[in-house]
Amino acid sequence: MNKTAPTLRYSLIALAALLAGGCAVGPAYQPPSTPQPAAYKETASDAEKVAAGWTAAAPADMLERGPWWQLFGDPLLNQMADSIEVSNQNVAAAVANYAQARALVEQQRASLFPSATLNGSANRSGGGGNTPTANQYRANIGASWEPDVWGKLRAGANNANASMQASAAELAAARLSAQGELATNYFSLRQTDAQKALLDATTEGYERVLQITQNRFDAGIAAKSDLLQAQTQLANARIDQVTLARQRATLEHAIAVLLGKAASDFSLPPAPWKVVVPDVPTGVPSTLLQRRPDIAAAERRVAAANEQIGVARSAYFPSLNLTGSFGYGSSSTGGLFNASNNLWSLGLSAAQTLFDAGATKARVSGAVAQRDAAIAQYRQTVLAAFADVENQLAATRALAQQQDLRKVASEAADQVEAQMLNRYRAGQVGYSDVVTAQNTALAARRALVQSQADRQTTAVALIQSLGGGWHAASD
Repeated sequence: MNKTAPTLRYSLIALAALLAGGCAVGPAYQPPSTPQPAAYKETASDAEKVAAGWTAAAPADMLERGPWWQLFGDPLLNQMADSIEVSNQNVAAAVANYAQARALVEQQRASLFPSATLNGSANRSGGGGNTPTANQYRANIGASWEPDVWGKLRAGANNANASMQASAAELAAARLSAQGELATNYFSLRQTDAQKALLDATTEGYERVLQITQNRFDAGIAAKSDLLQAQTQLANARIDQVTLARQRATLEHAIAVLLGKAASDFSLPPAPWKVVVPDVPTGVPSTLLQRRPDIAAAERRVAAANEQIGVARSAYFPSLNLTGSFGYGSSSTGGLFNASNNLWSLGLSAAQTLFDAGATKARVSGAVAQRDAAIAQYRQTVLAAFADVENQLAATRALAQQQDLRKVASEAADQVEAQMLNRYRAGQVGYSDVVTAQNTALAARRALVQSQADRQTTAVALIQSLGGGWHAASD
């Protein structure tokens, strides 16, 4: 019996155990530093919050505990937003991308372990003349393993894992974007319904005024120009009604697309508009880094790029590969698995690049530059996120003040309109004064409705800026 075989076998096992410990050549990952202001600049003072009906900011706010769209108290919006998860095609694509990233992680992790194969063959050979015909049968199990001595394979697995986490954050971002767009379009549609109801009532009033003017003209009291002005005003109001109908149809079609439905198969009947503007606690600025999915995705991209440096650096060191096989070979199937016909082999191979004209160095430099670019993109994403929140906070405060002022303006314009119409009937003012007062009153009413819608859509934008209901996974 050959005594060198066990000795070689044990030596290779010891070497494999030593190499399995390995060492990492990539840089240790540290999340990039970013600005973290202590408070939002545009956050109102306590007195202003009370005056505007705000609640005090709290990091553990209601947005973390449930679907944020429920804060608006609209059952139909709740129903549609819930279906975004399974119906919106952009979200479906993000789900597929996340599944692909998960599969890549499993693929990279598998490279850390040995691979085994089972082979079998049967050959029959012969030739002309006196060459005898021969049979050869083989069956063997083989295994190969590349020890992760320099951390290349583990860095690749870490890279894939960070990319998977980035895909998860991108899925959350796609979901949040679709939900936010749905809410914005829905509130715009309800605003259009409110505008149309306002125009319908105004048009009825214009029709009555036109009849009054027609009667005055027939009696010789009013001039022809008064009648023409009344007709023009009514026609313009009806044109606005048609324009609103077109805008409503466009918004309805956009909502259908967001829900993954054909526009021809979807409709939203007019309904009363429930103007709810929820309080949105903003928390402290540092929580934004944990809540926004685009920030999380950018940070994970930095981690993935950092691991890629280790993959590139591993090319400076030799690659090792362990192989082994055990099987049987025989000229007949009957004696194939006899002990005397067994075959085995163990092997260790190593390869090292001696000269590549600086290609490895260039790959390392490229990986470092890619990481630096990812860091810059991450910091830019954070800065843009803070600016976005500040913009929405400023808009929220300004729109709340504007709505109060527009309400005062609308009520005053309504009174002026009624007074002018009464004075016209008494013959105290010309019809042009009535037209001016009516146009001003209608514009004020429509501006009030617009400000209410703007407050709702700004609240949606602020929730999106804060990351919606998304939070980082615990694992």
